Amino acid sequence: MTDPDRDRTCMERLRAGDLRALEELYDRHSPLLFSLVARIVGSGHDAEEVLQDTWLQVWKRADAYDPARAPVGAWLLTVARSRAIDRYRSRASRQRAEQSAGADAPEASGETPDPAVRSQLRARVVEALATLGPQQREALELAYFGGLSQSEIAGRLGAPLGTVKSWTRQALARLRELIPQEEWT
Repeated sequence: MTDPDRDRTCMERLRAGDLRALEELYDRHSPLLFSLVARIVGSGHDAEEVLQDTWLQVWKRADAYDPARAPVGAWLLTVARSRAIDRYRSRASRQRAEQSAGADAPEASGETPDPAVRSQLRARVVEALATLGPQQREALELAYFGGLSQSEIAGRLGAPLGTVKSWTRQALARLRELIPQEEWT
């Protein structure tokens, strides 16, 4: 039996929930997948996490594989590449945001903001968040408190990426209406 035939057989078994089939695919394809992922993300630790995410997605979404479109190896490379690019973009986006926040931060005057003002502003933010729809609120919370990229949020919520982007944009616009910029300073 050739490797492509073994791979197809493993995918059939994987769809039926056979964990041993996943192990066989893992043993056969992980070195190549790791090499690809490591080149994209540039970090061994991140590559290991992306590879784990890849195999988890393969396990959960084995039914998404279509043998008429590509061999199993090519499908696995596509899944790994997509996960790696998502991780790379998420990390790059987070770094840009951190750098931007550092550049935009006002110089410290040595004074700490009045606790009453901070408490009042916090209450306004909580109140404003409560006015958002559940999808909008969850998208914002995952992005700002969970540190997820919009692609990761889409995956977590099972929603199309464009929909998540719309929810985020609408939620931020609504928050800008409810809490004008001058109140933040």
